[in-house]
Amino acid sequence: MKIFIHNLNERLQLVIIGAVVGVGGGVASVALNRALEWGAELLHPYRHHWFSFLLPACGAALSSIFLFNLAKDIGGHGVPEVIYSVIRRGGLLRFRSSYSRLVSCCLTIASGGSAGPESPVVISGASVASNIASFFRLRDRQRIVLVGGGAAAAIASIFNAPVAGIAFSLEAIMGEWTPTNLITIGVASAVGTEVSRLLQGNQIPFEGQPFTISNLDLVACLGLAMFTSMASVLLIRLLRCVREISSKTVSLHWVRAASGGLVVGLIGLMLPSIMGEGYGAIRTVIGGSFSEGLAIAGLIALGKIVATCLTIGTGGMGGLFAPCLVIGSFTGLFYQRFLIYLLPGVHWAGEPYFALVGMAGVISSVLQAPMTGIFLITEITGGYQVLVSVLLVSVISVTLSHIFEPFSVYHHELVAHGELLRPRTDRRVLSELSITELLDSDYQEVPPEMPLREFVELVKRSPYHFFPVIDSKTKRYLGLIHFDDVRAYLFDANLYDSLLVEELMDTTVPTISLDDELTEVLDVFEYGHDSTLPVVHDGRFLGLISKATILDHYRKELIVEEEI
Repeated sequence: MKIFIHNLNERLQLVIIGAVVGVGGGVASVALNRALEWGAELLHPYRHHWFSFLLPACGAALSSIFLFNLAKDIGGHGVPEVIYSVIRRGGLLRFRSSYSRLVSCCLTIASGGSAGPESPVVISGASVASNIASFFRLRDRQRIVLVGGGAAAAIASIFNAPVAGIAFSLEAIMGEWTPTNLITIGVASAVGTEVSRLLQGNQIPFEGQPFTISNLDLVACLGLAMFTSMASVLLIRLLRCVREISSKTVSLHWVRAASGGLVVGLIGLMLPSIMGEGYGAIRTVIGGSFSEGLAIAGLIALGKIVATCLTIGTGGMGGLFAPCLVIGSFTGLFYQRFLIYLLPGVHWAGEPYFALVGMAGVISSVLQAPMTGIFLITEITGGYQVLVSVLLVSVISVTLSHIFEPFSVYHHELVAHGELLRPRTDRRVLSELSITELLDSDYQEVPPEMPLREFVELVKRSPYHFFPVIDSKTKRYLGLIHFDDVRAYLFDANLYDSLLVEELMDTTVPTISLDDELTEVLDVFEYGHDSTLPVVHDGRFLGLISKATILDHYRKELIVEEEI
C-alpha cells in the first residue's frame, strides 16, 4: 500500500489519503454523538433528584482525572493545539489525542457541563490524519494539509455541514486558501459528511419554519450585530479571566475542574437550559416554542456564557461551537423581544429568524471566522433564505468584536506566546527552517596559543575566511578570527613570532544558539556588521551560519510554498 501511494502524483496522494482521513473524522464524530446520547440516557433518571447539581462537578473531575492521569494527555479544548501543530510541528499530533479528548469530553458534557463536542472531535480527526500521514511517511507539508482535512471532516460530520467544515479548516486552522488545501480538505469534508449520514441519517440539525422578512428586519440586523459582538467579547474575556484565576488559585487539576462544574450545577438548578451542549434549547427557540419572557431569555444567554467559561476555563473538556450557538440563539431571541417592547406597533420577523441570525453573529465573532459562521448556520438550519441577513450580521459582528478582541479565542493563546505565524509571511517561511540545517560545519578551528606565523601559513593553504578559536583543553569557544584581522600584520615579519591568535581574535562577535529563532538571527545580522556568525551551544562551538545561506534557503522555501 505504501509503495502504491508513493508512486502516485503528490496531489493524488493527498486526495486519496484525504478520503481515508474523512472516514476517520466521520467515525470519531458519530462515536462521540452515540456516547453522548448513551450518557444522557444513563443519567436522565438522576436529573430531578436534589443532588443533580453535583453531576457536572463529578463529570468534570472524572474527565480531568482521565485526561491527565490515565491518558497522560494535556488539557485545553484542542483546537489551539491543532493550530500550533500546523504552525510549528509540521502537523505532528500524538495518537492518544485521537481518543483521549473524546472520552474526556463525553464525561464533561453528559454530566451536564456547558460545552460542545466539536473541539474534541476536531483534535481527534486531526490526530488521526497526522498519524495516517506519518504511517505513509509523507512530508510535513502534506501532513499539514491532511491535518486540515481531519479538522474539516470532524466539523462537517458532527453538524452535517460539509461547506462549513471546509470554511472552518481554511479560516481557523490553515489560515490560507490554496488549490491543494481546498481540494484535499474538500474531499475529507465530503467523505466525513457522507460517513455521518450513512451511520446516523441525513438530517438538518435545527430545521426551522419559512420566514417572512422585510427590509425593516434587515435594518434591525445592524443592532443585532452589536448585541452579538458584545456577547462574543464577554465570552472571550470571561473565559480568559476564569482560566487565569482558577489556574493560580487551585493547583490540583481535578479539584479545579470539579469546582467549576459545581457552580455550573448550581446555575443549572435555576436555568436548566444552560446545561450540556444545549441543542435542545436551540431547537426550542428555532421552533418558536420558547414561552418564557424577555428577562429569562437574556438570563439564559448570560447564564450560558458564565457556565461555559466555568466549564472550559476550569479544565472541563469541550468546545465552544455549541455554546456559541446557544448564546447566539438566545441573544437573537432577546433582541427580537426587546424590539417588540420598544416598538410594539411594528411587525417584526419571528423569533426563529432573529435567533438564527444571532447564532451566526456570535460564532463568527468568537472564531473571527465569518465564512464559517455564514455557511454553518445556513447548512445546519436549512435557512438559505436568510443568507443575506446572516452575512450582514456575521461581517458586522466580526468587525465590531475585532476592535476589542483582535484575535479569535483559538489564536489568543498562540499570540500571547508569540507563536501565531501567518501563512506566506517571513516569520512563517523562516519557521520552516532550522539553524541546524543551515549550519556550516566545514571550518578550520585554531587554538588561542597558535603564533601568528603558523596562522599565516594556515591561511595560505585554507579556503576559509573565518576561523573559530577553540580552547585546546576545554573545547570551549573563545572567539572568532577573520582573515581581515591579520591583514595589517602580514607585512611585518617581526610580529610573526610575538603575536598569538588569542591577541588577534574578536570576542565581541555575537554568538547564535540553536534555540534562537531565525527572525532573531536576521535581526542580529541587520543591526551588526558581520556576514557570518558562530553558532555556540552550552559553550561548545557547532559551526558557522551566514546571512547569505539564510536568504538562499528562504528563497527556496518560498518557491516550495508557492508551488503548493
